[in-house]
Amino acid sequence: MSLYRSGALAALALLTAGCSTPLNLDTGVADDPQPNVDTQFESAASLDQDFLDAAAEFDVPANLLQAIAYENTGWQMVEGQEEFEGKAPLVGLMGLPEDKVEVAATLLDIHPDMVRYGRRTNIRAYAALMDAAASGVPDRDALGLWATTVAYVSGIEESEGQAHYIHRGVYKRLQDGVRTELGTIEAVDVQPVFQLPAQDRRSADRSGVVWRASPNTSARPSGAAGTPSMVIIHTCEGSYSGCWSWLTNSSSGVSAHYVVNSDGSEVSQLVTEDRKAWHIGATYDCALNSSTNCARNGSSSNNFTVGIEHAGYASQSSWSSGLLDTSANLVCGISRDWSIPRDRYHVVGHGQLQPYNRVDPGPNWPWTAYLDRINAACGSSSSGGSSSGGSSSGAVSSSGGSSSGAAAASGGSSSGSSSSGANRHRHRQQYDRQWAQRRHGGQLGLDRVGQCRRLLQHGLLVAQYGRVFGSRKLLVLPGLSADLDRAGLVDLGQ
Repeated sequence: MSLYRSGALAALALLTAGCSTPLNLDTGVADDPQPNVDTQFESAASLDQDFLDAAAEFDVPANLLQAIAYENTGWQMVEGQEEFEGKAPLVGLMGLPEDKVEVAATLLDIHPDMVRYGRRTNIRAYAALMDAAASGVPDRDALGLWATTVAYVSGIEESEGQAHYIHRGVYKRLQDGVRTELGTIEAVDVQPVFQLPAQDRRSADRSGVVWRASPNTSARPSGAAGTPSMVIIHTCEGSYSGCWSWLTNSSSGVSAHYVVNSDGSEVSQLVTEDRKAWHIGATYDCALNSSTNCARNGSSSNNFTVGIEHAGYASQSSWSSGLLDTSANLVCGISRDWSIPRDRYHVVGHGQLQPYNRVDPGPNWPWTAYLDRINAACGSSSSGGSSSGGSSSGAVSSSGGSSSGAAAASGGSSSGSSSSGANRHRHRQQYDRQWAQRRHGGQLGLDRVGQCRRLLQHGLLVAQYGRVFGSRKLLVLPGLSADLDRAGLVDLGQ
């Protein structure tokens, strides 16, 4: 083990010992530890300055960096999980592909964990990659000429996905502008120099939904064994364009029925509902679902489920109202057409049915509010009970159309109540256990992980007493700054 890594582990041990009494995971209050909750020090002004500093250092347009980050993560710090085998998840505020982290760290001559878990460093790392890949950009002030570089650094491999990401993702953010509590992108008149995406085809199953056929599908079993009776909620662990384009790639070997973009303004259908999508790698076990449908035990969960992917991450702290509304309208139509009860036992998370290696949609998916939206869309009762999947005169059209209206910015908090204390506690324990095992071999006590994980994810130590150290906006315990510096977890000289 290198002296560098030994020092980092030593500092981590000191920091773990310094954590105060674990916060109550049952309360669901704002100061309850979340994977990626912004602090008072992560203000719009400081975020804008981080973009400006990285832009000046690497000669990359600041508003382009802002647009990339907003399209990828909604300006949230994320730690992407593996959702699709063979596809690198995205990390940090920029949504940097995990398989490019080592290269970026080498360019900056720092430890890779600083790229993954430091907001400012993550922005610098992405800018460094853009700079290194921009040899073909003759005029660095010409935003449209950066498009090929943007597509390359994104990690999206499929040409159609790249075209959508450029024209309807990053550059649309620049054209329309963005204004949230975290920052602003002023609208500019720019056209990317990049191939145009193909003309949209419309889904036959759902009105307002784009049809993008995936070859990764097979027939459902005949009879009741193959009749859809549950909906599984997933997160892409990446951007919308990168998600659906990967799922339509024959070499990926995976698919989903639908993908919802980050603000709910577009939905892609990849597989018709009467066929099987390959979206979950687990056989069904009713013990994971309150003994619901135990007759299906041992069968592939893909046989009788409809899978919906959502642009975003299991580790993000909030979800846009637009995404939740569009997804709820979609589930309403599916549940009505297939007579699926609209409750917590028939609309379930991927991580719930496959807990050994998946956690999506994560501890901050607002289950109670989400089910309420589904039932409201269908004109039925609250999600507290089991609502039948019969017909209704609610917000969803008779063809099961998904809402296509844009809504609040994807970085914004969603409205509605949070999930119950018991569910929040169970999901967070599961997330913390996997996080501890993955990053520290299970050596951190689980009662400490929930409070300390934000140290490595944000470069912050959550503590009741602390101070801001310099321009890096790092919250550290008094007396530990030198240990952090020596460990390489922060660079106090920057």
